[in-house]
Amino acid sequence: MNGNQIEGLIGMLATFGILVLLVLPSVLGIVRDRRIDRQLRAAERPAAPRTTGPAQEPEPHRRRHGAARAA
Repeated sequence: MNGNQIEGLIGMLATFGILVLLVLPSVLGIVRDRRIDRQLRAAERPAAPRTTGPAQEPEPHRRRHGAARAA
């Protein structure tokens, strides 16, 4: 590569970097708006009741204080 090609490459990279800096806030705003829209749609849907099946019954709470003791 000669000097002119390097200068052209640097110019193209600088132009591309400026383009990215100008477009990035818009892209981030669009992504944020879509996320908020998804959350609003999910909030509008009625919540399904949470049921636990016979195999998924919660265990009773057991409190353990101190070291494990032999029974």
